Amino acid sequence: QVQLVESGGGLVQAGGSLRLSCAASGRIFNINAMGWYRQAPGKQRELVATISSGGSPNYADSVKGRFTISRDNAKNTVYLQMNSLKPEDTAVYYCNADVASSWFNPPNHYWGQGTQVTVSS
Repeated sequence: QVQLVESGGGLVQAGGSLRLSCAASGRIFNINAMGWYRQAPGKQRELVATISSGGSPNYADSVKGRFTISRDNAKNTVYLQMNSLKPEDTAVYYCNADVASSWFNPPNHYWGQGTQVTVSS
């Protein structure tokens, strides 16, 4: 089994910054794509950013230029640096990862438990 544990959420004023971390642990042979999604109250979960195993990022238009996704493959960890935060960024942020537990099994998709980010105006 694989666990994803997020940290770094909190309350920040508009214009401020936060850095989220998500560490994967357990039976890990290889991690493919990793990413961050968010879900605001009453809304569907939406993509924030993803990053390939080779480090190529992909961002939602709403966060381009403000958020930066990165990963440390040696630590099985993905990060989300969030700058110039806006009240509309308020949501629960979820980490996900495609993880293969052995060389002969296809990867499975895992989710973290979520971390709350609240941006006050």
